[in-house]
Amino acid sequence: MSDNKILFNTGSLDEISGEFEKMIPSEESKLKLTPDNADSGLAKLVLTLVELIRKLVEKQAMRRVDGGTLTEEEIERLGETLMKLEIKMEELKKHFNLTDRDLNINLGPLGDLM
Repeated sequence: MSDNKILFNTGSLDEISGEFEKMIPSEESKLKLTPDNADSGLAKLVLTLVELIRKLVEKQAMRRVDGGTLTEEEIERLGETLMKLEIKMEELKKHFNLTDRDLNINLGPLGDLM
């Protein structure tokens, strides 16, 4: 049941209940903003969006590279840019004490964001 869908289960009530609990977003994946943590909460949200966009851009870049629509110079620039962006993201995560897991928001029945 890795896709978080329960279509048929012959297990015990405890097993079924456990599967439902996996589908409910955990407390750690929820964004909790208070006056004391507003900076880090906002940083988490922004970095999550930036990381999602970075991964989408990286996938699109790989499609273009595989499709042969880029010159060698463009591929080199693209690779360098994506590498620098990844390094900067690591620096920002370290600065705000965030991990990759912190940026992976659980969307309930839809699963994890990334």
